[in-house]
Amino acid sequence: MITRACISINNRCNLNCTYCHFHAPEKAEYLSEAEMDIYTILNNIKRHIDKYDIQVFKLGFVGNGEPLLDYEALQSYIWYISDYLAEGRIAAYTITNGTLIDAEMLRFFKAHKVNVGFSIDGIPDIHNKLRCNTHADVMNAIKMYRSMNGSYPSMNCTVGRATLDRADDTIAFFRPFGSRITFSRMIGNGGITMNDFHAFLKQAMCKLNVRTGGYDCTMYGGMCGAGINNIFYANGKVYLCGNCIDLPAIADSDSPLDSIVPHISLFDRNDCYRETRKV
Repeated sequence: MITRACISINNRCNLNCTYCHFHAPEKAEYLSEAEMDIYTILNNIKRHIDKYDIQVFKLGFVGNGEPLLDYEALQSYIWYISDYLAEGRIAAYTITNGTLIDAEMLRFFKAHKVNVGFSIDGIPDIHNKLRCNTHADVMNAIKMYRSMNGSYPSMNCTVGRATLDRADDTIAFFRPFGSRITFSRMIGNGGITMNDFHAFLKQAMCKLNVRTGGYDCTMYGGMCGAGINNIFYANGKVYLCGNCIDLPAIADSDSPLDSIVPHISLFDRNDCYRETRKV
């Protein structure tokens, strides 16, 4: 049963990170601004929650771009599900590159119980090389978050070859924050193997609160959940996950959730489903 979804509300970003697989040449052709009615998607999610009495449905407003480029639209979507957020039936989150957020946005997200995660790739040397020299801006945003919320936010770090070369420094950077860190494996340009990624996670977990767990569409050190309980909305379609947008869609974006039944071949869920597919 589907209990998690991500909605890519746009395909635009104000940065051009070197490793971004969404906008890499081999996948960029699959990105489009196809019509997608977010309110219909949200209605279908609410009906699904009610029909199956789902206690907590996890919903991410993340995807192919920077969601805060369309902040007014994002606000309206959050207002639309505000009753479910208030009751805890939907646990919503967004992830930002941290360069556009301001105090008003943070107050709004806090009032509606929307978790805000910040993408930061550890030490300045690595982050600035990969993420357009934005380390200082992101750190200022993280400090602003702490001043308004009393704790540091969750953070997302993409682990590539440079991270492995500076593993101790990267772990030491995150340790003072005391917040949960989500490490994602870099794929495509500069990507690393699953074995290297898991070795890094094992090292990081000795000192950090690292997000790991069961089945997830992007794994996060767990198992690949493609086709189990998570779906990804983008370009007017539904996909197995964000890494699968260059594979055939599994449904149209206006489809009721209980009609979305992916049929995928068996595979070793210690591996990424997308990477098991022959191009």
